[in-house]
Amino acid sequence: MKKIDLENWNRKLHFKHFNALVDPYFGLTIPFDVSLASKKSKATNSSFFALYLHECMKAINAVKNFKYRIIEDEVFEFDVINASATLLRADKTFGFSFIEFSDNFEEFNANIEKEKQRVNESAELYPPVNGLDCIHCSALPWFSFTSQKEPFSGIKDSVPKLAFSKTYKDGDKLLMNVGISVSHALVDGYHVGQFTDKFQENLNRP
Repeated sequence: MKKIDLENWNRKLHFKHFNALVDPYFGLTIPFDVSLASKKSKATNSSFFALYLHECMKAINAVKNFKYRIIEDEVFEFDVINASATLLRADKTFGFSFIEFSDNFEEFNANIEKEKQRVNESAELYPPVNGLDCIHCSALPWFSFTSQKEPFSGIKDSVPKLAFSKTYKDGDKLLMNVGISVSHALVDGYHVGQFTDKFQENLNRP
């Protein structure tokens, strides 16, 4: 990772303003067209969750501001961002995971499967490997939502948080709403727009 020179950063004043707030996060819920991604998962007998999460993580890693993290009031850019997803157990509790990102879907899916096995064989909440070089995300496939709020611990945080809804039909399209919460000290609406465009572009790929 590399340290950002705050004094010469074009977002210096924005960072200082929002970083001073108790809760600098802003959130949006955005519908994504997952029609082709759903068909692809069925045609390849792949996990729909693994497929859309992989496309999401590729988009996250393509947008520089989503790779920024605040450490002791300094900003650092991580080289690679991984996925810390909640994974459900058979008893309907969940554990937090740390899924290493790979641009290769098969490798990424294998990392998901390893974490699923670890979570299912453990009662621990947290993974043995953890860090700021991730996003926090949850799949909520039991219902669709048009707004969503993340828990706030009261501790200064800068990790982006995403939640994926149940899919639903809209005409001939299959949609999935995604709740996105980001620290305004690091990310603006423009950067969320970059991410959403890239994520949708990835989902549309045959």
